[in-house]
Amino acid sequence: MKISVVIPLYNKKETVLRALDSVLNQTVLPEEIIVVNDGSTDGSEQVVAQLDHPLIRLVSQSNQGVSAARNRGVAEAKNEWIAFLDADDEWLPEFFQTITELHENYPDCSVAATAYYMQDTESRRERNHLSKLKFKGDNGIIDNYFQVASCSHPPLNSSAVAIKKEAIESIGGFPAGVTSGEDLLTWARLAAVFTIAYAIKPQSVFTQDPAHLYVSKPNRMPQNPDIVGMNLAAIARANKRLPGIRRYVSHWHKMRSSIYLRLGMRGESLRESIISLSYYPLNFKVMLYLLLLGLPASSISHIFRKSVGK
Repeated sequence: MKISVVIPLYNKKETVLRALDSVLNQTVLPEEIIVVNDGSTDGSEQVVAQLDHPLIRLVSQSNQGVSAARNRGVAEAKNEWIAFLDADDEWLPEFFQTITELHENYPDCSVAATAYYMQDTESRRERNHLSKLKFKGDNGIIDNYFQVASCSHPPLNSSAVAIKKEAIESIGGFPAGVTSGEDLLTWARLAAVFTIAYAIKPQSVFTQDPAHLYVSKPNRMPQNPDIVGMNLAAIARANKRLPGIRRYVSHWHKMRSSIYLRLGMRGESLRESIISLSYYPLNFKVMLYLLLLGLPASSISHIFRKSVGK
């Protein structure tokens, strides 16, 4: 199994060396590491260039966003498999070994992934919670991705996955022009076509933004038009028999409702809640959001920090 690593880089001068060290300290090394500098302005690319490591190849482009950077890395990759790692995340030493074993055990799968740790601003780690997995034991195949994803933390993470190059190219790569949720849409497109080999032992660390932890307001407005939502709805229409697909679309609009609610945009939150319930009427968290709409902003913020965000 020959793997290329793709690391998108934009203004991560303080963390990119940690990410690269985590790759170079693997018990099984990759064939190449492609760092795509997406127009950094803080000298991040210079930090990488100074390493002068034979496995590391630095390519640069004007700032076009993380999807374009990952797609550039895919185009540059020389190997059949591509593993992705964000420049502020890291792998544990056996990530590559685990991915290799998954490929050996489930050779028909075009996606291989592991569970991951979510790390907060104080370096505390919590593993991603997963429900509805069909397999028992340390690893297996996820063929009900949307069921799992709609009632768990995301099973797939951009720093804990390896994908066959032909598979990621077959869905058009990562979606350009999407400012939030580009990863979720990519995983949904893959899961609608391919099965996923999965290891439940975390082998990656995802560094969370404070806004994800409900300690600060969201730092990005939900995108309009809702490109991700429209594409997820199209997947649902084309794959009506996919287990959990409608609940997953509901889950997406629930997330948008949450962001609008925390930003004090009650009308927009109400609209997203209604759309969410139209896909899955039993989404109880959305029902809670409807109740919160009548409360003062300070009370909403307090409740999100103490309960909804957990």
